[in-house]
Amino acid sequence: MISITVTALVFGVIFLAELPDKTALAGLVLGTRYRASYVFAGVAAAFLLHVVLAVAAGSVLTLLPRQTVHALTGVLFLGGAAVLLLKKGEEDEEIRKPADQSFWKVAGTGFMLILVAEFGDLTQIMTANLAARYDDPLSVGLGAVLGLWAVAGLGIVGGKALMKKVPLRLITQIAAVLMLALGVWSLWEAIAG
Repeated sequence: MISITVTALVFGVIFLAELPDKTALAGLVLGTRYRASYVFAGVAAAFLLHVVLAVAAGSVLTLLPRQTVHALTGVLFLGGAAVLLLKKGEEDEEIRKPADQSFWKVAGTGFMLILVAEFGDLTQIMTANLAARYDDPLSVGLGAVLGLWAVAGLGIVGGKALMKKVPLRLITQIAAVLMLALGVWSLWEAIAG
């Protein structure tokens, strides 16, 4: 059974954490050069793979005692908040243009770019933490995938317009505050429980 509450919470945390990331910009650049549906197919497949790996890692953490999991996830959420608040602006990375515009070339470029760029990224670590925290792999996985896909879609289709209306720094600060709150809550549960 999927929990709408957990799915929505995970969606919000992952969406806000991923929005200021370099992959939103990479999706924007790829989306301006190639057919958006081809780019999204590759990017979405890479994000799905990352979420499956993160949820599996988080599910392993649920085998630990509950207080230990709360303490560990609390510390990692606080670390994630610190990373977001201390992160400098990321530079544009050069994206190689595939020789042709075929589905497999374009989707493959998007897949490989995200696969490499996102491995061990903050949102993947946060997804593992959320999977451990809520012990609900389906709801966490669904929320994380939808959050990542939403950012990818925004980046591919309209990222430039969004960034003009909402300052990137504000998005980053909102994501950091959410992670800070989750970290404090998890640590409080570890101490109180």
